[in-house]
Amino acid sequence: MNGKVDARFSRVRDAFAEGFASHGELGAAVAVTLDGELVVDLYEGFADRARTRPWTESTLANLFSVTKAWTAVCALRLVDEGKLDLDRPVAAYWPEFAQGDKGTLPVRALLDHTAGLPAIRDLLPPEALFDWSAMTTALAKEVPWWAPETKHGYHAVTYGWLVGELIRRASGKSPGAYFRDHVAGPLALDAHIGLAEAEDARCSELRFLPRGPHAPPTFAQRLMSAPESMAARAFTNPAALVMPNVALSRAWRGAELPAINGHGTARANARLYGVLAGGGAAGGVRLLEPGTLARARTERSRGVDAILGVPTRFGLGFMLTEPEASFGPNASAFGHPGLGGSLGFADPEARIGFGYVTNMLGVHLHVDPRAQRLIEAVYASL
Repeated sequence: MNGKVDARFSRVRDAFAEGFASHGELGAAVAVTLDGELVVDLYEGFADRARTRPWTESTLANLFSVTKAWTAVCALRLVDEGKLDLDRPVAAYWPEFAQGDKGTLPVRALLDHTAGLPAIRDLLPPEALFDWSAMTTALAKEVPWWAPETKHGYHAVTYGWLVGELIRRASGKSPGAYFRDHVAGPLALDAHIGLAEAEDARCSELRFLPRGPHAPPTFAQRLMSAPESMAARAFTNPAALVMPNVALSRAWRGAELPAINGHGTARANARLYGVLAGGGAAGGVRLLEPGTLARARTERSRGVDAILGVPTRFGLGFMLTEPEASFGPNASAFGHPGLGGSLGFADPEARIGFGYVTNMLGVHLHVDPRAQRLIEAVYASL
């Protein structure tokens, strides 16, 4: 086992080792901060499918939807800077967005998944995935699939362009640049939205956990039974989203897709969430004001998700803990999982920041069982 762990958290080391011995891990890392101090920083396994390249302390993981919380932090910082108002119409910052009867849709609805814009109806060419203007233009024209703020549904991919375009309009910077300059840079986080080509050698390759012949249908398989549905469109339009090995390509890594293609380490996630667990500031860096942070982790939407078909609960850009997606025993915990199992969360009550990354992708919509075992070990150690 590589890395370090405070003796008090030896249970986390044991649970992490079990993931490799019994639960199919290829390469992974887990990190935990307590009161801002790194008490767990472990990594193990291989960064490549052929098992020739060991996972190191600097290996980068593709974090998928964990990225959404990073993007939310950027938008919330702009609220603190007075450049965004959560209650103003999106069209006040992005005039073209008023099309499709969206002129009064408020900024907050983009962050809490109630905007009704989880998918684009018109089929787009695969290459549109990497064309920021094409995606934001299509979303500006789109008519909501439901009356905004009447229900919620996970904006799995469109979240990145919706919130990211607000960041761009309000700050004058792309979301990846804003994240680098105002979040990752000041906190010295190895976290990236839009990865430089020079960093490709540090990236881990992705595989899916093998499944038995009698395993129940996955969410993706269920989507394909209704390919023209809102939920299917959310995950397959543009089609490049589901093309083989797209997530290993230079185009994917280099693009700024602020909902789904962040790259980083478990340590970076734990440190970021450690700052949020501590009230939004650390080491002389004020990330978010306490009032903004409190509003961000206040429940905004809850119930059966119109896209995922399972219960979800959101604040402003963060998923909130609940029995079906537990971030530990405390009701104040908030964070975000990502496709395949990666996860980051903060628990202000326990003063914990948590990060877990993996390149062996599971199929669970909520918290992956591998991460859940690590979470249970963390709390058993307190």
